[in-house]
This record gives sequence, C-alpha cells and structure tokens, in this order.
Amino acid sequence: MSDESRTSAAAGNVFYRKLHRHMPCIVRGKGVWLFDDAGKRYLDGSGGAMVANVGHGVEEIADAIGVQAATIAYVNGTVFTNEPVEALATLLARKAPAGVDKAYFLSSGSEAVEAALKLSRQYHVERGEPERRVIIARTPGYHGNTLLALSASAREHYKRFYGPWLLDVAMIGAPYPYRAGPDGERSPEMTGDALERAILAAGARNVAAFIAEPIGGSSTGASVPPPGYYARIREICDRYGVLFIADEVLTGAGRTGTFFALEHYRARDGSAIVPDIITMGKGLNGGYAPLSALLVHSRIVDVIANGSGNFQHAQTYSHNPLSAAAGLATMRYLDKHRLVERSASVGRVLQQRLRDALMDRDEFPIVGDVRGIGMLVGIEFVADRATKRPFARALKVAETLIDLALARGLMLWPNTGHADGTNGDLVIVAPAFTISEEEIDELISRLRASIADLVKHLAQIPV
Repeated sequence: MSDESRTSAAAGNVFYRKLHRHMPCIVRGKGVWLFDDAGKRYLDGSGGAMVANVGHGVEEIADAIGVQAATIAYVNGTVFTNEPVEALATLLARKAPAGVDKAYFLSSGSEAVEAALKLSRQYHVERGEPERRVIIARTPGYHGNTLLALSASAREHYKRFYGPWLLDVAMIGAPYPYRAGPDGERSPEMTGDALERAILAAGARNVAAFIAEPIGGSSTGASVPPPGYYARIREICDRYGVLFIADEVLTGAGRTGTFFALEHYRARDGSAIVPDIITMGKGLNGGYAPLSALLVHSRIVDVIANGSGNFQHAQTYSHNPLSAAAGLATMRYLDKHRLVERSASVGRVLQQRLRDALMDRDEFPIVGDVRGIGMLVGIEFVADRATKRPFARALKVAETLIDLALARGLMLWPNTGHADGTNGDLVIVAPAFTISEEEIDELISRLRASIADLVKHLAQIPV
C-alpha cells in the first residue's frame, strides 16, 4: 500500500480498528439486509459479529427501547433496581438450567467473561480456599478482549503487544474433530480427559475454573464436540471442586438451534448438564443495545451473600434499564415468533445447502470442511484437502475472501490461526434466524462466486 493510500485510509475523525480499510457507511438495515449511503445492499451473512439473531430493523424492539428511554434510561445499579432488569432476569432464569437463576448484567461479552472469572476467584476465597487461582481454558479458543478474558484466549497475535500484561492460563486442546489427529475421538482433547490431566498438573486444590464455549465459536469455526464430552467435563469439575463456566456469548440465545448450546449435551443419566456460570452477550441483545449477562448458580451467590455480601466487580452501565429493555424485547421477540425453533429447522437447510454447494472437490478444492449446527456454520480453507494442510498465513486467505465477498455484497466473519496457532483460514456464516430459504440461496450464490474469485486470486500468486 502506498504512503498516500495509507494516509487517506486513516482520514476522518473516527479511530477505527482497521486503519486501512474503506468503510462503507450503512444507513439502514432490514432483516438480513444492510444498505449503504451509495445505495448498495449487503446480505449480512454473519449477523455482524454473530450478533443480529432477530434481524435488523425490528420496529417493536426499537419502540420498546424508545419507550424505556423516555421513561428512565439510566440508574445507578448499585443503588436502584428497575423493571426491565427484574423482568429480563426472571425470563432468563426460566430458560436456564435448574439452579442457575441469578443474573448480573453488563455491556459486552468480554466484560461478562471478565466478571465470571473474577467471580470464580472470589467464590473460592470466600469459601475458604484462597489457593484456587488457576484458570483452565482451551486452544484454539477465544473469550474476549479485556485482559483477563484475553489471557484465557488462545490468540497468539495479541501476545506480541500485550503478552507482558497477560496472566498465565493453563491451556488444553479444544475438541476439534476436523483436526483431531490420528486418535480421533479417543484423544484426550476429544474425550475431555485433557481437562483432568491439566487439573492434576496444576494441583487440584489450585484450580478455580474451567471456561469453554459449548460449541466452537469463531476460533474453531463451529466445531461440535462429541456427544459425551460435556458429561465428562462436568464429572471432572465436580470431582475436583472446579467451577465450569459455559461461555455462551456467541452460541447462546438460539444460535445453535437451542436457547443454550449446552442443551445439545446430556449427562450420563440423561439429565441436563448444569454449568456453574453462563456468560451471554451478542444474541442476548440482538444488536439493539450493548448488553451482556452472567447467569450464576444460586449456591455461588449464596456463598458471597453469606460472606462479604459484595461482589467485587463494578461497571458504570451495569444493570441499566435501557439495555435491559432492549434485551427483554429481543427475548420476547424470539419467543413470540419461535425463532429458536426456526434456527434449528432452517439451520438444517442452511447447513445442508452449504455442504452441497461447497464440498465438490473439483470445483472448490480449497474448501476443506463445512461444519456446524443450527445457524452457525464454519467453512475451513486448506491448501491441500487430503492432508488438511493450511495455507501460509502470509497469503491472508480468510481476509481476502472477506474483501471479495464484501465487493459482491456479502458479509462474512473471518478467523485465522486455528490450525497451528499461526496458520489457518476459515469464515463463519451465521445469519439472522429470520432468513428465508430464498435468501439462503442468494447467500450461497454470492458465497460461491466469492470463493471462485478467491481461487482465481490464489492461482495468480507465484509459488
């Protein structure tokens, strides 16, 4: 890029994350469509950042926000409660597993994860086990951009800048069927035994919490762990007194065809698997206002209530009525239109049509895998389908595809580095649950054309 283009790309007064990208100005959204100020329309194939689950431009949600703004938009959550917060907490408690019935509201998924990890530490200290400080997470994996959440995320490229500020977090391999290795589902990563080994290596009485997305998010491209995985995880956590945090920021609120992704898994006796803490965000607010939540088992809250009486985590916009009203309206809209059920049924159509359209070895040899569940699909790209060898990171395959798709009016979400920490390219397809089958066909048509453009682009690069 020339010096002139670098300068012009950073022009204006807004400091964007990507400083050399042309940013179309979106002026309107409706359903799965976005419209810019030049009149171009984009099919939002990823719900933004896997957020817009009910679609853009839902007037009854906007109306609910407007009414709340005119009534009371903000109160200090350490002094007052408010009606939307109370109603949303009750609604979520009814959807959560038995006992997970306390809701703490914040503004972003990263904040929810940060608070969940801090809560796990405070819980152990207040119950008389202050030595429990170790967090165990998975790689590949991602849980947020605040420093504690980032410490629990396997994002090597962030460590170049922030490594000295991050905590040591014990990492185990994520259950990643496409790259499970020669032992396949018998490997410790796929059975859950890797967690027990990590706990014993750290010293069982030193471990505070294990955090995981029930279904892989962007970091493993919608990878689905084996059926018995979470039953084993719950058993191990119970055996060693470790809290299990289910990070449902991306996978919750219906994205995988059940309200919580963990509902796809059952204990050995057929009962529900009950995590100690659930984090939510993204689909909880549908993109209408910043909102996230911790859903916490009452026995954890009881320990603090009977101890210090004060959770040592604060945020100015916690429990605020405007965001809660947006979340409440979004949840009611999901229920009213049975959109979680639709995520499951239309999600099966989406999954099958994408596999049929992209897995032809001759037409798209760079497509290694199409996987997922519900309205969450990962498409992984490889230099060699037979060996699953990833493209070299320098080629920026995922980023190039995103740009090519955007030029064709299709928005997708990229991820890189999942194959070995540096290399690996995939995109996520995660549209609103309201997408029609005709719009699915349009999404696939634009995606096929974009991947064809990518194949041509790669063929022009000297070996």
